Amino acid sequence: MAKSAKSNKTMAIELRDKLAEFIANGNFKAGDKLPTEAALTAKYGVSRTALREALKLLEQNGTIYVHHGKGRFVGGIAELKVERPITLFESVTALTRGNGYDPTNKVLSIAEQHAPEHIAAALKISADDRVLRLERIRMHRDDVLMYCVDYVPRHLITDKIYDVEWSGSLMDLLETYGHKATMSSATAAAVLLPDDVIAANNLEEFGPAFRIVETVYTAAGEPIVYAEDYHRGDAFEFSFVRS
Repeated sequence: MAKSAKSNKTMAIELRDKLAEFIANGNFKAGDKLPTEAALTAKYGVSRTALREALKLLEQNGTIYVHHGKGRFVGGIAELKVERPITLFESVTALTRGNGYDPTNKVLSIAEQHAPEHIAAALKISADDRVLRLERIRMHRDDVLMYCVDYVPRHLITDKIYDVEWSGSLMDLLETYGHKATMSSATAAAVLLPDDVIAANNLEEFGPAFRIVETVYTAAGEPIVYAEDYHRGDAFEFSFVRS
């Protein structure tokens, strides 16, 4: 059976990431020539068509460039490395640890409810479908670092909600149910916490926040989490490369 366009796209993305890692870890410098197509297809056991799709993606983001008649070369952007880039997908628990904190998660509430319209749209479910709403704060010792609200389609969690341990990594938990998060789309803005959240949780000292609204997907493109995370402004910083 022929592979779907989505599976072909996923293969190209996976191969792109492998090639990017190969470049990053292979002591390449800007201007260095990449191995030939024949060498790369043999290295990764893929077709030349799949390889060219992946190389095209690397060309689009500036990691490599083509010198017609001479081959493909490493672009200057490949040498630009940033710590904890904002484009890196990782769980909030991993993000917090990566910033030097030893996080603990305090569950404020867990409830089953109908999906609000905008969340149903993001999760590609109907407004009649139910979601789990998980509200937590992330702490380092006695300091509150983040306020987080996550929405998960109810059918993804097959156990009773009060039989589930919600204080750990939500991404790790979903993976135990067969739903591995691999990517997300997000928007970010500087805001203050909502007044009702401040009052309910004694967060008057939290200050300005970096709010990330994110929809998390599996490799197959299935949306599994809609998240609203408020990062304490004086506790986190994010890096990025512009090209």
